[in-house]
Amino acid sequence: MEQTMSPHRHQHHYRSVPDSYAGRTLFITGATGFMGKVLVEKLLRDCVDIKCIYLLIRTKKGVDAAQRRDDYLKHLVFNRIRETNRSQLDKVKLVRGDILADELGMSQPDRAELVENVEIIFHCAANVRFDQELKLAVNINTNGTLRVLKLAEQMRRLMAFVHVSTAYCQCNEDVVEERAYPPPHNPLGISKLADIVDSEVLDMVTPSLLNTLPNTYAYTKALTEGLVYSYRDRFPIAIARPTIVIAAWKEPLPGWIEGTNGPTGLMIGGGRGVIRSMHCNPAYETDLMPVDITMNAIIVFAAERMINQNDREVMYCNVSGANVNPLTWGEALETGKKKFYENPLSFALWYPDGSIKSSYYYHMLCVILFHYLPAYLIDFALIVLRRKPFMIKIQKRISQGLEVLQYYTTKVWVFKNDNMRAMYSRLSEEDRDKFYFDMSHVHWPTYFVNYILGVRLFVLNESPETLPRARKLLKKLYIMDKLVQAMVYALIFWLAYCYWDVVIGAIQFVFDSAIEGVRKAIIPTKTLSTRV
Repeated sequence: MEQTMSPHRHQHHYRSVPDSYAGRTLFITGATGFMGKVLVEKLLRDCVDIKCIYLLIRTKKGVDAAQRRDDYLKHLVFNRIRETNRSQLDKVKLVRGDILADELGMSQPDRAELVENVEIIFHCAANVRFDQELKLAVNINTNGTLRVLKLAEQMRRLMAFVHVSTAYCQCNEDVVEERAYPPPHNPLGISKLADIVDSEVLDMVTPSLLNTLPNTYAYTKALTEGLVYSYRDRFPIAIARPTIVIAAWKEPLPGWIEGTNGPTGLMIGGGRGVIRSMHCNPAYETDLMPVDITMNAIIVFAAERMINQNDREVMYCNVSGANVNPLTWGEALETGKKKFYENPLSFALWYPDGSIKSSYYYHMLCVILFHYLPAYLIDFALIVLRRKPFMIKIQKRISQGLEVLQYYTTKVWVFKNDNMRAMYSRLSEEDRDKFYFDMSHVHWPTYFVNYILGVRLFVLNESPETLPRARKLLKKLYIMDKLVQAMVYALIFWLAYCYWDVVIGAIQFVFDSAIEGVRKAIIPTKTLSTRV
């Protein structure tokens, strides 16, 4: 599996990206997720001659799959399509199914229709929780992919199977190249193990299985890449490895974001004033990738896979900035804080003035003083007032999240992205304009303003009209924070003044005792020397 895919080994008869998708039928898993929505919207809007997109959708929380499909197409990310080319949405077809079910839980007619018509598969479905128990992570990420691979094996017209992985599935490597890596264990063996062994037993052996990998997400993604690679002789495969995917730069809306994973959760916690410290090396690069840039690169990657469909070599692409327009964690924090003070959240427990610590022990001291101690005091006050305490519970969740994330903020990787850059160089100017993925054009301060406003609007439902009130609250919190700091310093000085004699006396007593002890040890020694 130590093969390297060079961008020069394939023939590239240039064809525009929209032309590559013209008349094509697609099947997409994970379309209802954050990245999946951007993928579907972009394909419908800028590849207008696409024939059909089948989406695998399950019944969820009592909402039927058909209703979820209708609600999905009403989502705000599709606003531009509804306004300019409404008929494009009719190309989205529902396939009832579930990534966790045998044979994907599809009906035979649906399965037969896919087998007969599908030419491109985008497999985006995955469990992205880092701390997920191994049994469920294997069932979704590895077994779910196996079910899709078995379906793909039957498809008569398949031109590209695009598996969306992660650059961090090889995070035990300092340099991650665009090539195959051997899986940590036999994927099918672990798949069977997860099927037959209870969760409790599997949790006991998880640490030994993970070995040098930090969590079940990275482990199962590494397994899954090995599984996908094993199908290389059956149909054309492309494996995309994005880094840290965050809010949209320009499309479908500047700053659009869903969920609270990764940096978004840190941003909210910091903005609320409940995250005061984070263990991180401020000099390390973040490798943040806006979701629209990420999905544009993957769309172009799939087009290249179709061009080279007769070559059974697996194509790899690390979707990474890789030293293009670099941003360190320290720069990200300082820029984010500055923009947050201009666009604060409508609700905060304290003034958002957290910082990153390169020293783990200093970070833990700050966690005790500024996370847990205030949390215990607040919960104690709530108990006295006969209210339900909640701060300790919140801080435990935050600490667990920070513990998981600090692995990624205290290490540095080099993600080779030669294939990604070569793809961009082959695009026409028109395609570069539509399917942009050159990170050098991103202006980080402007991007962070849109990111913060996106978090406020799309995640926290705080409209721009709430900003004036939020800024007034921030000023009050700032005054409170400074008053508390002044009171703490005043208390320290008062204690020092009142107990100065006691403190000095204690110090003097320690010194006197030490000197007396030394004298007593020396005198017998001199006496013994005289006698000899």
